[in-house]
Amino acid sequence: MPQSPLLVDFAVALPISVGIAYLLARLILAIFGRRLSLSVTAMTLISLLGFSVGIFLAGMFLYGQRLWMPTTLLLTFGTSLGLSFLVAAIVALTQRGVGDTDVSAVLRAGESERSEFKETARWNVRESKKDARMELAIAKTIAAFLNSRGGVLVIGANDAGQAVGLDRDLATLRTPDHDRFELWLRDMLSTALGRNAAALPRIRFVSVAPGDAVVCAVECPPSPKPVFLAGSGGGATTELWIRVGNSTRALPVDEALEYVQRHWRPTLASVLTGRPAG
Repeated sequence: MPQSPLLVDFAVALPISVGIAYLLARLILAIFGRRLSLSVTAMTLISLLGFSVGIFLAGMFLYGQRLWMPTTLLLTFGTSLGLSFLVAAIVALTQRGVGDTDVSAVLRAGESERSEFKETARWNVRESKKDARMELAIAKTIAAFLNSRGGVLVIGANDAGQAVGLDRDLATLRTPDHDRFELWLRDMLSTALGRNAAALPRIRFVSVAPGDAVVCAVECPPSPKPVFLAGSGGGATTELWIRVGNSTRALPVDEALEYVQRHWRPTLASVLTGRPAG
C-alpha cells in the first residue's frame, strides 16, 4: 500500500488530465473553427481550469467523494467541458464581425503597409492575355501580409483605388463566377504557400457602392509561423516576403533569419492567441 495515496492519485491524474484537456481543446477549436482566435494552448489551460473547478466543487459539496469516484469524474469532466464551451462562445461572439474590413474606406485611403490593390489576379492588362506572373504577384502580396502585421489585398481595383471589377479574371475561368474564382484562388495559394497558409486569409466579394463593380477582398491575418513561397521545383525559396511601407519586399537568408526570430518571438499574448508577437 502506498504511504501517501493522495499523492499517488495526483501523480496519476495529472498527465491524464492534461491529455484529456488537450483533446477537449482540439474538439472546441474544431467546432468553432475560424470564429475562435484562441490557440490550442490557451484552450488546454482553460480545460485544465475546468477540471480544477470540478474537483473543488466535488470536495466542497459532495460528502465522502474521492478522486476516482464516478460522480467526481463526471462532475469534473462536465465542468471542464462547460467552461471550455462558455469561454469559446464568449470569445467568438465578441469577435463576430471584427474581421470585416470596410473595403470602401480602404480604397479611399489608398495603398499602405496593410493594404494593396491589384487590377487583376490572372490577366495581364498590358499584354492582354492570361499570365502566371500575375498569380505570382498575388501570392507574394498575400505571403507578405501573412508574414507581417496582416492586411487586405483588393483584387479588381486599380492603383488609384477605383473598383474596375473582376470580369477579365472571371473570363479566364471555365465557370466565370465568384465561387469558381475563390476556388481557384485557394488552390493557387495552396500550391504557392502551402495548405495551412492558404486557409488563413478570408475571401469576400464586395460591391463598394450600389451599381459599382464587384471586387475581391482578401483579408490576411498575421500568420502564427513563417510563410514561404514555393519555388518552381516545389521547394521553399530562400527568401521571405514581408511588407515594408506600401511595398512587398523579399528578404535574403540572413535578414530572413533575424526577422523570423524577432517577429515570432514567444510572448504570453502570442501563446494564448497563436499570433506572432511582432
